Amino acid sequence: MKIAISSDHGGNNLRKEIIQQLEELGLSYKDFGPQTNDSVDYPDYAAPVTEGVASGEYDRGILICGTGIGMSIAANKMKGIRCALVHDVFSAKATRCHNDSNVLAMGERVIGPGLAREIVATWLAQEFEGGRHERRIEKISALEK
Repeated sequence: MKIAISSDHGGNNLRKEIIQQLEELGLSYKDFGPQTNDSVDYPDYAAPVTEGVASGEYDRGILICGTGIGMSIAANKMKGIRCALVHDVFSAKATRCHNDSNVLAMGERVIGPGLAREIVATWLAQEFEGGRHERRIEKISALEK
């Protein structure tokens, strides 16, 4: 599994924590930054992650900002992206199993690193269930046209 990950300045610390987790899991990833704590605009950092996931270059993406809201809004503007803003383990599982989310958004100012690691581990481990959920995903995709 190949992961694309990015944050804005408000998510820098949590992004570094999740990168460490990806390394511990032996997963391939690309870090799209930023590499400093200077203020940046989150759409600029959501774009390369979502473009990479939408094109198939990466299997999934992870975006982090202060609340996760801005990143999730920006991500969901990209055709083919189903970004879920998640701050609990149950939702992390549900969004993969039922919504086939391909990008995860989290907020560093909302959750701590321990919970974020649990969310990421859960989200990465789940597969889309298909079945009755497939019809709903097709309807979401139809909205993009």
